[in-house]
Amino acid sequence: MIDAEPELRKLRGHLLETGTMSPDWVRAYDAVPRALFLPDVMWPSVEGQDIAVSREDDPARWHHWATRNVAITTQWDDGRHTGVARGELPTSSSSMPGMVFSMFADLSVADGMRVLEIGTGTGWCAALLSARLGEDNVVSVEVDETVADRARKALHTAGWHPEVITGDGLLGWPHRAPYDRILVTASVREIPRAWIDQARPGAVLVMPWGTRYTPQDAIVRLVVADDGTASGRFTRPARFMQVRSERLGWPTQSDYILGDSWPADTRESATALIAAEVLPDSDFAAVDFVIGLLVSDCVHTSGRDPYGRLTMWLFGLTDRSWAAVFFDEDDPTDSRVFQGGPRNLWAEVEAAHHWWAEHGRPGHEKFGLTITADGHQQPWLGEPYTNAEVRPILDSTPTFGHDVLPEETRSTSTVPTA
Repeated sequence: MIDAEPELRKLRGHLLETGTMSPDWVRAYDAVPRALFLPDVMWPSVEGQDIAVSREDDPARWHHWATRNVAITTQWDDGRHTGVARGELPTSSSSMPGMVFSMFADLSVADGMRVLEIGTGTGWCAALLSARLGEDNVVSVEVDETVADRARKALHTAGWHPEVITGDGLLGWPHRAPYDRILVTASVREIPRAWIDQARPGAVLVMPWGTRYTPQDAIVRLVVADDGTASGRFTRPARFMQVRSERLGWPTQSDYILGDSWPADTRESATALIAAEVLPDSDFAAVDFVIGLLVSDCVHTSGRDPYGRLTMWLFGLTDRSWAAVFFDEDDPTDSRVFQGGPRNLWAEVEAAHHWWAEHGRPGHEKFGLTITADGHQQPWLGEPYTNAEVRPILDSTPTFGHDVLPEETRSTSTVPTA
């Protein structure tokens, strides 16, 4: 029999020493081993790759990864995948313990609080919350029936019985409202009004939030005000699976350009930006996050063309706008841009990067998000709005979006037709 206790103590010590886990969560951590909630076949994320681990084939290796500070994929392709090999799309997981306890720190719970969790997953977070607050104070909603059933079984086997609902988490669970805290463990692009309506004034909501531009997210901590608004800062970058109803079918070049030649309305220009400024090595670079805030309804991808040139593609999501940037890595002054459609997407990206650089290249934690009473999402830089109405651009609080970029950085020029 494998003794996992030494590794659990080692991880606990790491979480405490780094300040990721506060002392008030130690009892819950000790009472709820993560391994009780992991499937027999799982895929830990190791150096950016999901490796297959089977408890039956190699129990020592399975327990090794079950007690490590890594994210673990537990389902592929909405459950259609079988076998040990990786699937196409990871669709359920157990978040890395460091991220879990960091989000718990943002949640700042206290005894007696009622918590709604959106995204049950394996059930480990619901069990931790039950150990900390009492299972009668925890409600968890999971959209996937199979995932929810497995989580209930794991919870019951481990001795915990919070209420687990199979349903659409975007609707919350009004039957147990109002809630003191709401924890969301799937990434959202549009925060549903239902979550704020089901929260008490003063309640805290913690969730991964992001834009369409990049798969990257940032954890945001929102506090609900008496007037029905909610506002707060981003605390750290992250990357979570998106809620299923907001998944995006990724565009491809052929969706925008037919055939092998540029369309007749293609506009050609040069760019002074080098690849590293808009295609950073890190998945959690602030520049991607900020460009996503400023350039709305746009996605991007990158790779090498048949000639080996580093290429970046931008695709508009509300029209047929597109841009292709061919970076000359030997002579950056010779990088070429081709654009088509009603928007100049690359000009918007250049303007966003210029704005970010002018403001000192702020990181995620310098930004925040306000949800107005009518559900409008308003990102800001500096200090939050002090009233419920979104005001015009302030010195340190710009309004975001391609149609409301600050005038001094908005591109209004066109480039010659190729």
